[in-house]
Amino acid sequence: MNKIIVDVRSIEEWEYDGHAPCSINIPLDRFPEKVEELKKYDSIVLVCRSGGRAGVAQSLLRNAGYANPIENLGPWQNVNCAVA
Repeated sequence: MNKIIVDVRSIEEWEYDGHAPCSINIPLDRFPEKVEELKKYDSIVLVCRSGGRAGVAQSLLRNAGYANPIENLGPWQNVNCAVA
């Protein structure tokens, strides 16, 4: 399965507050320009600080026609890279 974990926090949060090593950073304010690129994945997992911004990103994907599974894990600390 072609799966990606996307952290939608700001670059500063990603760099200074930590992040899951198996995730990539696409800040929410730049997310709309990356939606088409993300559509190539079979499954997308979204994280942020609390889950709110990940929910917005999820809506952006759905509104752009992405029909595959999207999981909002909430805080980035919930990512388990061993099973990613």
